[in-house]
Amino acid sequence: MSGSLERPFDHVIGGTETPGARGEHASVKNPATNADLARVAVGHADDARHAMEAAQAAFDGSWWANDDGGRRMRALVKLAGILESRVEEFALLETLNMGKTLKESRGDMGFVVRTIEYVAGLADKIEGETIPVPGARLDYTIREPLGVTVHIAPWNYPLLLAVRGVAPALAAGNAVVLKPASLTPLTAIAFARLAKESGIPDGILNVVSGSGGEVGETLINDSRCRSVSFTGSGDVGRRIAELAARRTIPATLELGGKSPVVVFPDADIDRAARGIAFGIFGNAGQMCWAGSRLIVHRAVHAALVEKVAKLAAATRLGAGSEPTSEMGPLVSAEHLGKVAEYVDSARSEGGTVVTGGAKVTTESLGNGNFYAPTIVDGAAPEAKAVREEIFGPVLMVHPFDTTDEAIRLANATEFGLFAALWTKDIATAHTVARRLEAGIVSVNEAPVTFPQTPFGGFKGSGLGFEQGSEVVRQYTRRKNVVLNLSVPKPKA
Repeated sequence: MSGSLERPFDHVIGGTETPGARGEHASVKNPATNADLARVAVGHADDARHAMEAAQAAFDGSWWANDDGGRRMRALVKLAGILESRVEEFALLETLNMGKTLKESRGDMGFVVRTIEYVAGLADKIEGETIPVPGARLDYTIREPLGVTVHIAPWNYPLLLAVRGVAPALAAGNAVVLKPASLTPLTAIAFARLAKESGIPDGILNVVSGSGGEVGETLINDSRCRSVSFTGSGDVGRRIAELAARRTIPATLELGGKSPVVVFPDADIDRAARGIAFGIFGNAGQMCWAGSRLIVHRAVHAALVEKVAKLAAATRLGAGSEPTSEMGPLVSAEHLGKVAEYVDSARSEGGTVVTGGAKVTTESLGNGNFYAPTIVDGAAPEAKAVREEIFGPVLMVHPFDTTDEAIRLANATEFGLFAALWTKDIATAHTVARRLEAGIVSVNEAPVTFPQTPFGGFKGSGLGFEQGSEVVRQYTRRKNVVLNLSVPKPKA
């Protein structure tokens, strides 16, 4: 699986691979070479409505929503097992389509497997409660699946971030329609092909590709859509929130970040340098929670920047499918241009490029979308590259003198998804973690998350959360039932 893939990637609707209503296909590219990789069905509004119709029919007509959860649990566990047996195939497909290294893709597929297993274990534990009320009454609640849920996935973790919403929705008994990113739809479509093999009824898991403006909005505006989850840019997220609000349906939004990494003078500098490099150069910096702002105490500023710069310069760039590659390309030539523009603007606003700062143009990599790992020191806090999400391998550095100054710099952003801090002092760790405006804080560790830990942010980073033991419940609705148990008195 190294050249162009012959089999087209069509929609998966009602358990069947379905060409688009207009019969159109578009090519997706391998970002390491910009060569055509596969043909994918181009969806339009008719395809979106077809997927919603199939999902609603499956929700109404199959056993999926009406089971006690045990049968759903077994089907999802089987799905996880099938995927686990094909991890290498899916990892390579993810790498060829998105660009990340095989090591990263294998890790992503492992996370997908574990996520499905985790939420499968919650499928038969969706419980109500009894509530004491006055009189001879029994009051209780039940939780029911919502119906058809819509999931719009990003391109940076194509399958992982799709499944993070799809799996709990399925576990709760819903039928789902997934729209993957137009740049990276391949693993989502391949994943949907596994549904029938795992025993999931036809139409419960549907995938339709196409543009967000047409396909995505058609899905959300459809009267059968009962909730929407989205990971992506703030502008698109706000548009989705507006559409969801008009229909009074819940929306889960993860909208990115500009995450601070705060390093105190007592930190293990060598360990911190490795964690910082991993947190910004992993996945070529194309992460919503990338540690993109290094806020470092002035006493260790020079030493730490030097260490991270050496790690950046030593990073082996190459096609993700090459076993020696440590960082792959950016997802597209267009995105590479955006990253380069941010670095150029940082230079013009007082920043000094310590290392990197340019597209890689060597003979072996020149045709791909490779951008050198970059560190920019000293740009003003109000600079565009400091305030806005770059979504590339670019680290902005700022020194600080006091803890209050560090916290002020860390919180001086519209985002609040992730923050990290490095210190050996336990009191500093706890007190600073409480003051950071972020939904996720790691101490003395690079970015890390697990299926059982909540993932969500504050401020402009979105609404709601994914992962964790409560996530299945947010794909249900709660109904209260009250029974009057009193016996009517006989008439005189």
